[in-house]
Amino acid sequence: MTGLADSFRRSINYLRISVTDRCNLRCIYCMPSDGIPLMPHSNILTYEEIYVIAQAAAELGITKVRLTGGEPLVRSGLPKLIQMLAQIETIEDISLTTNGTLLSRYAAELKSAGLRRVNVSLDTLKQDKFEFITRSDNNLDDVLEGIEVARSVGLNPVKINMVVMPGINDDELLDFAVKTIDDEWHVRFIELMPSDGAGVTALRFVPVSDMRRRLEPLGELEPYLFGITGNGPARYFRFPSARGTIGFITPISEHFCFSCNRLRLTSDGRLRPCLLSEDEIDLKQPLRGGISLDSLKQLIRESVANKPLRHHLAEGYIPKDRLFSQVGG
Repeated sequence: MTGLADSFRRSINYLRISVTDRCNLRCIYCMPSDGIPLMPHSNILTYEEIYVIAQAAAELGITKVRLTGGEPLVRSGLPKLIQMLAQIETIEDISLTTNGTLLSRYAAELKSAGLRRVNVSLDTLKQDKFEFITRSDNNLDDVLEGIEVARSVGLNPVKINMVVMPGINDDELLDFAVKTIDDEWHVRFIELMPSDGAGVTALRFVPVSDMRRRLEPLGELEPYLFGITGNGPARYFRFPSARGTIGFITPISEHFCFSCNRLRLTSDGRLRPCLLSEDEIDLKQPLRGGISLDSLKQLIRESVANKPLRHHLAEGYIPKDRLFSQVGG
């Protein structure tokens, strides 16, 4: 194993794999209200194709894999893919990001297949607001049940991702923070990123400095450096009396590009070195054309070499080629 590093000497060891462009929700910051044109199933990578790409990436130095969507649990047979990936010896960690609506149904099977951890995207604790944010009539209680079932089967730590939106859910910061004290939740507050196609380019984001100020009534946050497994950029804290933790993810106010360690594989087989860049390398067609494993590795190396130093949101550049729901966030 040689290890992967980009032209800025960042170690690349983390691959996010989008397994579908489909989702059973229509979250306001993720996609348009009428959804997106869905790709034909023939355009989507098969599990066997994902496995070959993951194997090639692992031989280059990828050790951590996260499955995303769309909503990954709407794709049938997902535990089969997890079981396949778990057989790659050098992959040390397999995790999943989900909206949680189907999690209680599949959590035990996912765990048995080899899934280690799960992140649940949840932006409100109120049913009416849940329907507004997700543009659906799904039941918030299904997500809350999914969180508890995931914890009970050992998919720990279950992390709750809350995208903080001004005038929409920022009044619930304290409610989520209390959950880290009373219910041992691990909550991560995320700054809202602009997305051209989802219609949130004009929304003002809430900086983490403001979030922290609003949490002051609960006490002083202490840095927490141990016991939370993760591959991403969150900085963790906790209140003195809490068993759970609070993480902050700051793509806007304090971007973390200089330590980025990840690649993204889209559901239609394009390798993307940056969420906020339109640069992609097609792996699907070469794979279906019989490319050798060594040649596939070379394409992965090319993608790593193309990884930019940072995004340019502050300069007003917003990628227009794909929505977050099509890249896996």
